[in-house]
Amino acid sequence: MSPRAVAVVGPTSTGKSDLAVKLARGLGGEVINADAMQLYRGMNIGTAKLPLARRYGVRHHLLDILDVTETASVAAYQREARRVAEELLAAGRVPVLAGGSGLYVQAVLDELDFPGTDLELRARLEAELAEHGAPALHHRLHRLDPVAAGRIPPSNRRRLVRALEVIQLTGRPFSAALPPPGPARYHAVIIGLDTDPAVLDTRVDARVDRMFSEGLVEEVHELLSLGLREGRTASRALGYQQVIAALDAGVDPIRAASPTAQATRRFIRRQRSWFRRDSRIRWLDCRHPDLLGAARALVADR
Repeated sequence: MSPRAVAVVGPTSTGKSDLAVKLARGLGGEVINADAMQLYRGMNIGTAKLPLARRYGVRHHLLDILDVTETASVAAYQREARRVAEELLAAGRVPVLAGGSGLYVQAVLDELDFPGTDLELRARLEAELAEHGAPALHHRLHRLDPVAAGRIPPSNRRRLVRALEVIQLTGRPFSAALPPPGPARYHAVIIGLDTDPAVLDTRVDARVDRMFSEGLVEEVHELLSLGLREGRTASRALGYQQVIAALDAGVDPIRAASPTAQATRRFIRRQRSWFRRDSRIRWLDCRHPDLLGAARALVADR
């Protein structure tokens, strides 16, 4: 008996996209992207977006839906992803959610409520950020909501502003908007992929080398002509941010490879911290000799 839905989650470079395609083929399903940066058109190499040939005819949803100048919204993503999932279920298809953006996954599977935006308030907070710096705002967040401050590093300036905005709008801690995971929506089986940290570090180095050899710098140049620098979300993507910084500094952009790998390893630590809180996830080593078979067994044993 097929599950109503499947999610494949975990850190970067563990092969989530490939496994999701294989599971979707076997279950008669379709893939719903849950990688925030794969929402963007043209951001292919740096996000390791699966080319068409490696999708093997499996339909993918919520890929290439935003221009790089647009700001990604978890609330908008939640609406669209749930709409797609429910349409697939009504048609007898299995939604297979795949990606490493933990909040996006949780937005689909859990009862998260995203407060609206107050543009005037946000503008004031952004002005304070520019004047006083991220550490000052992070200190305020820690005083108001230490749980959220522990989850949001000062470097994540956009999320820092959003947390303070929500606190001021609702009078409640920002962390209250992220309740502990409950029963997964759509009775989803959640499969997590990970491996030994040293092994994953090696994979990250290989992935970054491949990104640069396959033309990441050229991709960044093309996207800059389409407004990448003005994109508040897209310009901060791993690899793209580092190449832009190298170009701005007047150095060979190939030298951005090392900081890209370092930033990716830091990001993986945050991903692990996020996903390991979720006791519903059934973990597999991404080096499993029969990864697809092991994943199918988890699905069958839901």
